[in-house]
Amino acid sequence: MEISKLKDKKIVSIINQKNFKKIIVFAGKQSFYKSGANKILKLFTEKKNVKLIFKNKNIPDSNELKKLYITFSKFKPDLVIAIGGGTVLDYSKILNILDDIENLEKRIIMQKIVPKKKNYFLLALPTTAGSGAEVTSNAVIYVNKVKFSIEGEKLIPDQFILVSEFVIKNPKKIKSSSGFDAISQAIESVLSLKSSKKSVNFALASLELSLGNYLKYLDKPTEQNSSLMLLASNLSGKAISISKTIAPHAVSYPFTSYFNVSHGHAVSLTLNDFLKFNYFNQKISQSSFNLNERYKLLFKKFKVKNINELDLYLKDIKKKANLEDNFNNLGINLDKDIEKILDGLNEQRLKNNPIKINKKDIKEILLKKAQINP
Repeated sequence: MEISKLKDKKIVSIINQKNFKKIIVFAGKQSFYKSGANKILKLFTEKKNVKLIFKNKNIPDSNELKKLYITFSKFKPDLVIAIGGGTVLDYSKILNILDDIENLEKRIIMQKIVPKKKNYFLLALPTTAGSGAEVTSNAVIYVNKVKFSIEGEKLIPDQFILVSEFVIKNPKKIKSSSGFDAISQAIESVLSLKSSKKSVNFALASLELSLGNYLKYLDKPTEQNSSLMLLASNLSGKAISISKTIAPHAVSYPFTSYFNVSHGHAVSLTLNDFLKFNYFNQKISQSSFNLNERYKLLFKKFKVKNINELDLYLKDIKKKANLEDNFNNLGINLDKDIEKILDGLNEQRLKNNPIKINKKDIKEILLKKAQINP
């Protein structure tokens, strides 16, 4: 794992070492220039065949994926430098293992895309400290606003560099959402049915860093706390690459696709509610591990005594981070939108929840939250 400054020219070292000739730099246009990531082009463009491509969508969409596939296929890069947040990285990871786009949506829905080989060397440079997508073995793609995942070890980028300069100048809104995503991923990883000793260690190490730096990074960003939040994100990515996420992530995706709530913010809307649901239903846990002991690990890491104090702690963090917790204030009318939300749930992530949960349970949880916080 490496934190690098642009002056270190680590990118140039990778390019020269592998003798790459045809390079695609793939990014989100706004973040590419605002983060200062555009400066990297000056490091190697003179002697290489370089193509700069920008994505347009805020979330990875199957229609844009097809257009990108055609562009990438025509250029035939031997190196792709993906500079961006989760959308850029997920697009790059999928394009790297995609062999054609025939019946693409159907194959995504039926989970028929199986990573077999890589099309290029993928270098990931995240511009948000949140998802840890630079180390995860899955990638998100939406079909008709419904979220699906493609999974496989070959999706993991070949190399990544964590550059504090790329995240330090992010708007507070982006830092709030992405940083909370790292926190939630780590929490969910600890409780996931697929968790292991290794993933729990990654998750707890991530929380150690994020809880000590998240609010400082939002209000008084420095090179140090920006670097530590990038590490927290990276560790949370390593954790969920093993364990996957649970109910809060499963329910978050419709809030993003239908109501344009950024991903980490969307996860924050139900994290507290599902933490309490899982805690108070421990007697029917499906886990092979002691769920109560896992909660004790979280209590210790958050320096709280019980689930109620953890609930208050997280509410306080969200308030300080300006993460709106009221559905109505976000344009979400549960009376009208509840069925649309339930239809957009991600079943893959729900299966990892330690307590078996169905749409009726989720509906009750969401309506209860709306009543408490009208």
